[in-house]
Parts: sequence; structure tokens; C-alpha cells
Amino acid sequence: MISYDKNHSLGYFDKLVLRVYHNFYVMRKILIPTDFSENAMNAIRYALELFKYEESEFFIIHAFADEVYDQSTSLTRELFDEVKKIMQEKSNEGLQKIFENVKAISPNPRHTYKMISVFGTLIDKANDFVDEENIDIVVMGTKGKTDDRKLTFGSNTLQVLKYVKCPVLAIPEGCFYSSPKNILFPTDYMLPYKRRELKLIRTMSKSFRSTINFLYITTFKKLSIRQEDNKAFLKDCLPDIELSFHVKEADNITTAINSFLVKNRIDLLVMINSRHTYLENILYQSTIDRIGLYIKIPFLTIQNLQR
Repeated sequence: MISYDKNHSLGYFDKLVLRVYHNFYVMRKILIPTDFSENAMNAIRYALELFKYEESEFFIIHAFADEVYDQSTSLTRELFDEVKKIMQEKSNEGLQKIFENVKAISPNPRHTYKMISVFGTLIDKANDFVDEENIDIVVMGTKGKTDDRKLTFGSNTLQVLKYVKCPVLAIPEGCFYSSPKNILFPTDYMLPYKRRELKLIRTMSKSFRSTINFLYITTFKKLSIRQEDNKAFLKDCLPDIELSFHVKEADNITTAINSFLVKNRIDLLVMINSRHTYLENILYQSTIDRIGLYIKIPFLTIQNLQR
């Protein structure tokens, strides 16, 4: 079992060497938060299937600070430390059960696992691990233990989608694995994408021989020069992937996306999170459901933010 210490961090040069090494030695690094719910376990199962043909290192993390603080509002420091110790033990026990379960359902020689119990908030510790371990992708359930059926995303998932500077794959409740053959990527072609952002999508699409459907929702069919250049860049970055470009005339982006998802049997929805984009607008609402974007398939967000 690993207990992570933020103070034991790498220097700038060490991080640079690690990232250069990582680029040459292809080992997928996957961070999976868990609160020991069925939704979290479902996300683990999905990730095991999605990356079953890749050399992968899975970091399964449980951050238990909230569980300690929620029970200790009127405790003395001594009792607080005792509660913290008890929660640490429960966390370790829960992670050990997950490890045994994972090894039983997926004895994959390509996969290695690290179980991480850490005192802290999920968003802070997830950010730490993404930075320190050069994580490729975070995979988690759209909801955890609370499982409020009125909400698309639970509070933890929403925080991770908004703030963790790493691709995040959110798996809806009851979503069983199927190969992502048909991918939807809504875009207005206004954002100058970076090659590193598209690397994961390219790798996944190539592995599964997927089709990426770029959906441009507009009231004006003609593209500006900026949009044409960004569209050309997408083609250049994905030369060996089957691409399909669609234009949908509509005033409401959400309605157009929902309609396309249903009519085209999409397996994976991809969006870029950047400043002043559609995704940023919906993630910063008090609840995404007010927008009416009904996500019943895996949802991959790519961060167009400095990392």
C-alpha cells in the first residue's frame, strides 16, 4: 500500500527527464479514484477492458480526508487523530479488496497496480499525482456513493473534470464496456488544438479502428480562415484515422449534440475544456442538468490548459 507525501516531490529537471523517458517508453499511466462504490468499481472494470492490450500502470487512489472531517466536528485533537487512523485502516482494507477483485477479474500480465491511500481531498491529491507521475488519463465514475439520479455528475467528478489538468474519462452508472468504434467530437474549429491533446484520441482511435465524427454546430455554414486552418490541423494530426466531418445547422448546441448521439450510435463523447468554450460553460453551471446534456456513454474531456 502506498501513502503519498506531497513534500517528497521531484525537482524541475527530474520531471523533465521523467517526461522525456515516458515519451520513449510507452507505458500508459492511469489514475482511478475510488470511494468503494459500485459506480467506482464499474469505472475500474471499464478501464481494465479499454486498456487491456496496452502496457499499463494503474494507480487506484482513495482520498479519505472528507470522511475524517465529517465525523470529527466536535472531537478533540487526540480523538481526531484516532479517527484518522481508523479511516486509514479502512481505506487500506478497501483498496486491498479492490486489488484482489481486479486480479481475479483481469489477470492481465500487461497491467501493474498501485493501491494508494491518502489523507487529503480528491481534487488536490489527483492534481498531485497527475503532475508527479505524469498521468496519461484519469478514469472515474460520473457519480460515487451518493448516486443522485437527478444529477449527471457527482460533486467529485465535476471537480475533477473542471480542474485536473489531464484527460478525464467519466463512466456513467451501469455503462458496460464496448469498443469505442464511433466517437463524437463537437467543435467550432475556433480553438487551436495542440498535438499532445490529440495524442490520446489518436492512439485510442487507431487501436480500435474508430471513426471520429467532428460535429460543427452553427447558423453559418461558411468557415472563417481561422476555422479552416484549425480544421486542416486536425486532419494533419490524425492522418491514419478515419475522420467524418458533419455540419449541423442549429441554434441550440445541446439539442444538436443529444440528437447526434442518439441517431449515430456514438460510443464515446469527446470535448475540449478550455476558456470560453461550450464545455467550460456547462461545467461551471451549478448543475450540468440545467443545460439538458444527457450523457449515457463514456465522456472524455481533454484539457486545453497549461500543464
